[in-house]
Amino acid sequence: MRTETMRRAPVSAGPGSGGAMRRVSLAGPTAAPGDVALASAKLPFPVLIMLISILLPVEFNLGPLAMTGLRMVLIVMILPLLAGLFSGRYGRLMAVDWLFLAHFFWLTIALAVNNPDRVIQQAGSVGLEFLGGYLMGRAYIRTREDFAALSRALIFSFVLMLPFTAYETITGTPLIPTLIDKVPGLGSVNIVYADPRMGLERVQGPFDHPIHFGIYASVAFPLAFVAFDGVRSMRWRVLMSAIVVGSGMLALSSGALLALLLQIGLIGWSIMFRSITWRWWLLVGLFVTAYVGIDLLSNRTPIKVFMSYATFSAHTAYWRGIIFDWGMKNVWANPIFGLGLRDWVRPSYMHSGSMDNFWLVMAVRYGIPGFLLVAGGYALAVAQIMRRDFSQDFRLLVFRRAWVFTFLGLSFALCTVHVWGAVYSFVFFMFGSGVWLIRATEQQDEIPDNDEPSTPTSRYTRFASLRERAQR
Repeated sequence: MRTETMRRAPVSAGPGSGGAMRRVSLAGPTAAPGDVALASAKLPFPVLIMLISILLPVEFNLGPLAMTGLRMVLIVMILPLLAGLFSGRYGRLMAVDWLFLAHFFWLTIALAVNNPDRVIQQAGSVGLEFLGGYLMGRAYIRTREDFAALSRALIFSFVLMLPFTAYETITGTPLIPTLIDKVPGLGSVNIVYADPRMGLERVQGPFDHPIHFGIYASVAFPLAFVAFDGVRSMRWRVLMSAIVVGSGMLALSSGALLALLLQIGLIGWSIMFRSITWRWWLLVGLFVTAYVGIDLLSNRTPIKVFMSYATFSAHTAYWRGIIFDWGMKNVWANPIFGLGLRDWVRPSYMHSGSMDNFWLVMAVRYGIPGFLLVAGGYALAVAQIMRRDFSQDFRLLVFRRAWVFTFLGLSFALCTVHVWGAVYSFVFFMFGSGVWLIRATEQQDEIPDNDEPSTPTSRYTRFASLRERAQR
């Protein structure tokens, strides 16, 4: 039996197998021999084109329209994706599908109320990035092979970008956007001249802001270390994880760093307490206890205490506290349709309209219904996937764990950063790439009649008796 709570020792195969040995996983049971094929799984072609368009941020004018490579891909794909969704080609529609579709329609209504002159352009571009990104993941990442291929592509993207990342952290010049800008007729993302931190230039990479490069890394990290457990060696996983985390940290973004640290903590907790089946409820209990304790002992709210420790400086923490307070005043003043693209009310000394909180931006811009629809779909899908029992299928178990670690980390990070453009679409693409786990079917290894494990009474064997299973 596969179980998440104990480590399995190597078990020699039976007489008919040539004496093959199974590898031991550090974080749990070993994978089935067939999982090795996942290391060479092929990425669906539309997903490959989408990832290339994200990492090569080409911009150009198509008549009066400002286009990007990513938007062109999504424009071509959006109608077939919607047709496939409603025809059942990607399985029955789920609650998260309806909630995200409703969020798109609500944001269109909110923009029509607040900005009737810009509703078509803005709803088209934002809706395309949000809904198109989600549907690309929902449609093309539907099997364990698809998920493994996507994970490998994201990891290798950091290996390919490593020379560019190293150059930028030394010189402060993002090479990819700079080179694209030199091509006649093409443009790229604006170069952000952020102040250095800790003596290093902040890495922007091919994204709109260094924060987004860090978010991209925080998505890939759990996939590198957790998802390939049993598929790649521990040395490979540690090396790839180090490249991803090291690259992400060079963004020098507190939000991205927070996501990475939370993910490292979740991985460590999973390994250290793997013998405790209720370890996640224990962790939830500790978080609730900490929240109540801070609320009772501090003269600040737990949210403000959290923001003070989730930034590089006390000034940034104080500023984000003001943004949150005034952002909520705008939410309660415009609870139904929000402000749309209108400027939000804030103190006169706040010259910048930047709001470093994705969830707050959703509520301010599209009202409480717009926020509840996107946050509700997000939370519901994460909860449904967390509730799945994959104890009989180790591969689905680690895929689920990697995906959940990714989006638990992002849930907190998005409280301190805002995402837009390519990374906005990428985040919801990755979200859609895990929705198949809600209805994924477990696969159990079968043993031929003449292939019995060499130690049938061992508590570590993969093929335990029913009595042993009951005892566990």
